[in-house]
Amino acid sequence: MDEKNTNRLEAFSDGVFAVAITLLVLNIKIPGLDLPSSELPNDTILWQKKLLEEWPSFVAYVTSFATIGIMWLNHHRLFTHIKRTDTGLLLLNLLLLLFIVLVPVPTALLAEYVVRPNEHAAAIIYSGTFFVMACCFNLLWRYASYHNRLLGKDADTRAVAAISRQYLFGPLFYLITFGLAFINVPSSIILNFLFALFFAVPGRPPRQLSSSNASTDLSQD
Repeated sequence: MDEKNTNRLEAFSDGVFAVAITLLVLNIKIPGLDLPSSELPNDTILWQKKLLEEWPSFVAYVTSFATIGIMWLNHHRLFTHIKRTDTGLLLLNLLLLLFIVLVPVPTALLAEYVVRPNEHAAAIIYSGTFFVMACCFNLLWRYASYHNRLLGKDADTRAVAAISRQYLFGPLFYLITFGLAFINVPSSIILNFLFALFFAVPGRPPRQLSSSNASTDLSQD
């Protein structure tokens, strides 16, 4: 059993993920807090107008929370196989975290502009951020898994192959949402959310030959 020496890297990364997710909620503005108590809206206005006006912030919050949460899940999944670190891995992990903690910025921008679907810049920046993060995830995993460079000696080869195959689609998927942001903002946001759900599900390991099939193949050799 390999001795795991990635604990400090994982603990630091978990802290950055937690900060990024926490900052997202600051983009949701509660209406009326800046007014004196005598001017606060009544329940009817609060429910029917004020809170409804904040729906873009809630949409951006849910989409970004899901994406960051799923990226944290995938980061954890990768480090069940990665057992060792080196300078290259540390730098690639820092590069990934650089963009993770940046997510609240394009999220706030998107919340302001999502109600103006003819304005594309916010959605372009938002989707572009996730495209770059997908590339960073690929770089991190490919670097660690190349010839089992930093993986454990007992790493499940089928699980490793499944992750590698699934991650091939990440940059391509998010490149599609990036391109779509130039054309149709709502579709780009929806696809960002759906792609995040896709990566929440572990990749299917390659099928193994059954013992009967394996013996048949051997007999044919």
